[in-house]
Amino acid sequence: MSVKVIPYLMMNGNANDAIQFYEQALNASVTTLVTYGDMPDFPSEDTSNLIAHAQLKVGESLFMISDSPSTSPVQQGNQVTICISSTDPKKSERYFTALKQGGTVKMPFQKTSFSDAYGSLVDKFGVTFLIDTEKQNANE
Repeated sequence: MSVKVIPYLMMNGNANDAIQFYEQALNASVTTLVTYGDMPDFPSEDTSNLIAHAQLKVGESLFMISDSPSTSPVQQGNQVTICISSTDPKKSERYFTALKQGGTVKMPFQKTSFSDAYGSLVDKFGVTFLIDTEKQNANE
């Protein structure tokens, strides 16, 4: 069972431009790219071409990037999020439960179309965390 802490950049509709920029500037390679239109429960037609989730690799390091849905605009200062990614749903839930103490839950911890167990929150210090459990089988 592994755990990774991954920077996550939230954008306001320009994630595609940012990805292209980081490919050039950092020699990043895109390892995952999903638009909202690719998702079974995407927010609306006007977001279908926006990036729901992308993962980029720079050397041995990863970072993630996405466009925030129009219901949650990103403000300067809350653009960077910490994603804690685990392969163990129980460990992910322990992180979520511990971090939410004194904080605000943005999305309850639950199974989603993209994760075996996922939730997001802002901790008591104002830091946004995404707690993700990697699917064990990519074809699920």
